[in-house]
Amino acid sequence: MRSQDAPSEKTDPGVTRQVLAHDEALMLVRVRFEKDAVGYVHSHPHRQISYVESGRFEATVDGRKAILTVGDTFMASPGAPHGVVALEEGSLIDVFTPRREDFLKKA
Repeated sequence: MRSQDAPSEKTDPGVTRQVLAHDEALMLVRVRFEKDAVGYVHSHPHRQISYVESGRFEATVDGRKAILTVGDTFMASPGAPHGVVALEEGSLIDVFTPRREDFLKKA
């Protein structure tokens, strides 16, 4: 699928999610953030790896904080509390296994 053809949805103030590809076992998602937007700390039963496509983020995983820039990653194990704050405008590429069924119901 071409990314320009994938629908986007606003999920929180300053945050937009775009499901790029998925099957039953795997999902690829782009999440765009305006400066100072927050991906609130949350947890879910999915394994997640996030890649910083652009911008700069403060990421928190299991209570540990790190400043991440383009090319950096973080991983959240199933059930691990995690979230981000956009220190500047940017985007994350998130990979989930298994796919997030809740994202498909909203998309």
